[in-house]
Amino acid sequence: MTIEPHLAARAAELIAQADGLVIAAGAGMGVDSGLPDFRGNEGFWKAYPALAPARMEFTSVASPRTFQEDPALAWGFYGHRLKLYRETVPHEGFALLKAWGEAMEHASFVFTSNVDGQFQKAGFDSRAIYECHGSIHHLQCLEPCCGNIWPADDFVPDVDGDACRLRNQPPRCPDCGGLARPNILMFGDWGWIERRSEMQAGRLEGWLANVRRPLVIELGAGTAIPSVRQFGQNVVLRGGRMVRINPREYAVGGAEDVGIAAGALEGLLAISAALGQNR
Repeated sequence: MTIEPHLAARAAELIAQADGLVIAAGAGMGVDSGLPDFRGNEGFWKAYPALAPARMEFTSVASPRTFQEDPALAWGFYGHRLKLYRETVPHEGFALLKAWGEAMEHASFVFTSNVDGQFQKAGFDSRAIYECHGSIHHLQCLEPCCGNIWPADDFVPDVDGDACRLRNQPPRCPDCGGLARPNILMFGDWGWIERRSEMQAGRLEGWLANVRRPLVIELGAGTAIPSVRQFGQNVVLRGGRMVRINPREYAVGGAEDVGIAAGALEGLLAISAALGQNR
């Protein structure tokens, strides 16, 4: 996939003009780090083959109901993901985005639907990240008995990958002793505790209020679950500009905006090269 030089050059111009960088990241952002994006059932079952014979879909296993009915399976799935995310090294594109933001007057703020914690791992300020679907690195009570959210640092999952089942004891709520779950918005979820994400949202809104020329760089965000797209488009409606990097759904709405048909890392490297040529 060849990126047209004039698109990378235009994206570089938008970066140079902006006084604040909004990084809007969907599941495609982590693909270049080796993370699965669960695109369709076949992609999900390729990542979790133990769930294929029963034709168990992502929307089914990623639900509070599975924690209630089969905790070992639910924590087998999320425990595997927690271990994977802990071991994953963020790709070079994270460092490029971080450097571009640091060069701007108001730096950057991350809006992501990803629960993997990769931006924190890449050195981004945790106070400038809004995880709209929560974080796998934090836990809450399944019930929930209270509004507490706590780090998952002490939980080390032992997962049977062939069966997608947890072998050791799952984490427990320190208040009631009941089963704990990730502080993630799941499918069919009425028990997600939003307090942590709401605080992040408030910080983002306060930051945006001071930015006069925001630039959204949207990466790997599709239309199937449009949380990231809708947010980025709202920033554009408030006077911002958009650089959309996506291998399939890359069209943009305005003539001043840029759509680049590429994966996240490939697109960011092309823009980085254009920035170097402009200096």
